[in-house]
Amino acid sequence: MKKLLLSIIVLALVIIGAGCAEKTSEGKESTTVKLGVSGTDTRIWDFVAKKAEKEGINIEIVPFSDYVAPNTALAEGELDVNAFQTVAYFDVFIKEHKLDLVPIATTVLAPMGIYSEKHKDVKDIPDGAKIALPNDASNQGRALLLLQEAGLIELPEDFDANGDLNQIKKNPKNFEFIPMVPAQTPRALPDVAASLINNGVAGDAGLSPLEDAIFVESETATPYLNIIAVQAKDKENKTYKRVAELYQSEDTAKFIEDEYKGNLIPTFVPLSNIGW
Repeated sequence: MKKLLLSIIVLALVIIGAGCAEKTSEGKESTTVKLGVSGTDTRIWDFVAKKAEKEGINIEIVPFSDYVAPNTALAEGELDVNAFQTVAYFDVFIKEHKLDLVPIATTVLAPMGIYSEKHKDVKDIPDGAKIALPNDASNQGRALLLLQEAGLIELPEDFDANGDLNQIKKNPKNFEFIPMVPAQTPRALPDVAASLINNGVAGDAGLSPLEDAIFVESETATPYLNIIAVQAKDKENKTYKRVAELYQSEDTAKFIEDEYKGNLIPTFVPLSNIGW
């Protein structure tokens, strides 16, 4: 009787275990990866997820409405991976919050642009003109670097990506810089000679960096590349690295180029290029 009871228990456990195992269409066991993103645009990750599914990797996309929760959720183990932030933001955030997170790959550049309703070329912006730019640390530093790239100002060689207006070394045209909440930068266009608008805000305002900006950030703006991040203990995890490889593939790059028409630029560079 005892042997019969033991056999029934073992059989039940086998059946339960078989029911819990995830299988791919080819009959292989699959692994679920919880991926945190910010916002509701998941087109690229939906594309990557379809490829991953064929290899037994089920990417579960978890959207967040802010830029804080995806990192804290990753650090607390509620996520396996996140992909929503720039290198500059990531570096400052993990330092301030003492989080043991690391990047495992770069993804895209969402280029910031200089926009104007009055001028078609940055060279036409007159002396003493008013220029609007974001007032938060990461976006303001980025805006100043873009102004330098456009040849309008000069910054010190050791300028930090999160620097501010006080660090401008030369302002030959004596521009008047007007810091404001990033969301207000498109609304300032009628009242200023030019406005520096980040990619997400521009999109919300119906603006396209390629079609509407008079100057656009180049792919050399490495502090502003977006990244895929994991907990430091998982940096060699084969599944997470494979997810990154599937993102950094030629067909994904083509999908991004076709889908976003240059408003997002696939930029796959070694981690050493971004200081890691």
